[in-house]
Amino acid sequence: MARTTSEAVRAQGPRPIHIVVAITGASGIAYGVRLLEALQDIDCATSLVLSEDAVKLLKIETGLGPQDIRKLSSRSYNNRQMDAPIASGSSRWDAMVICPCTMSTASKIAQGISDNLVTRAAAVALKERRRLILVPRETPMSSIHLRNLATLAEAGAVVLPAAPAFYGKPQKVGDLVDFIVGRILDILGIENRLYRRWAEK
Repeated sequence: MARTTSEAVRAQGPRPIHIVVAITGASGIAYGVRLLEALQDIDCATSLVLSEDAVKLLKIETGLGPQDIRKLSSRSYNNRQMDAPIASGSSRWDAMVICPCTMSTASKIAQGISDNLVTRAAAVALKERRRLILVPRETPMSSIHLRNLATLAEAGAVVLPAAPAFYGKPQKVGDLVDFIVGRILDILGIENRLYRRWAEK
């Protein structure tokens, strides 16, 4: 059974929590950007990997450039940089979030294909029993998509679809984004108040 982030940190000493954040080319770049902002607010160490398609979509959906997003992370790597520290199981990082996660990326990870830094770091997370969270934003999903996500869940990954709830009575798009980011932080074991919880006034 995978250890929680907090358990991993206690086992390794007083260093800051280190989260790998990968942003791939699925619609929903705002989720990844907001996650980086939230992790920066709590002084969490982050390693960012932007896929090539994510860079293109970043401009389309937010008007931002990759340099704007890299400022939100402690360090960043090119997706082709296979010699990056996070590509090795001996590198000390605690969890990985792929947000958003394309179905192509999910498929590669499910089939054990490590042809770029995102998929390699995800493979490291699985083999080292570290927390791996995938945030797919695709609809509808084919049976192929569902089988790949089931394979990943069986391997220990957490599949957290970008499907915000409405019981908190969101007033703006940012509220919907914060709900998903708050749930990601919950799974990471990081306290947050980004969204209104069920029955919370």
